[in-house]
Amino acid sequence: MTTTLQKTSLFQEAGMTSTMFSHGASSPLSPKIFRHSIDIYLKDSNATGNIYFARYFEWQGICRERWFFECISADMLAPLGVFITKDAQQKYIHETFAFQKVECEVSTAAIKQCSFSLLFQFFVEGKLVSTGHQQIVFANKDKKISRLPEHILEKIRQYENPRNITTLSN
Repeated sequence: MTTTLQKTSLFQEAGMTSTMFSHGASSPLSPKIFRHSIDIYLKDSNATGNIYFARYFEWQGICRERWFFECISADMLAPLGVFITKDAQQKYIHETFAFQKVECEVSTAAIKQCSFSLLFQFFVEGKLVSTGHQQIVFANKDKKISRLPEHILEKIRQYENPRNITTLSN
């Protein structure tokens, strides 16, 4: 699995070109997009080679953890509390098969003081095959909903997607 940061194809739809980003600052016109590649194997498929729908939920978790680790906080904010997934959805758009490479793009939306949403777009050979989202809530060590530290909110906002969350999950 490999990970890169790049503007998303969402901006290509608007006529913008795709360029690479580092973990540095972004502007409101060019939010960061986290990209993570996943190789598909026979274990991910049924007898006819179609990929199990449930694998996309597992891949959401893998991409979410990698994004937290690389882009937000390597310790996952464990000294302060925990991230809780309040809601998760996945929409299957097109079938995929073993030995393809899935590219997942992760961005954020609906950012509030204690919660935010992660948006997931899965592509195979540039074609959108699945979308999903997770609503994430931060809780302190006593499992009470708690405000995210401001420096963490700033990092999360760098990945904010200008499109409406329902566009990606409906």
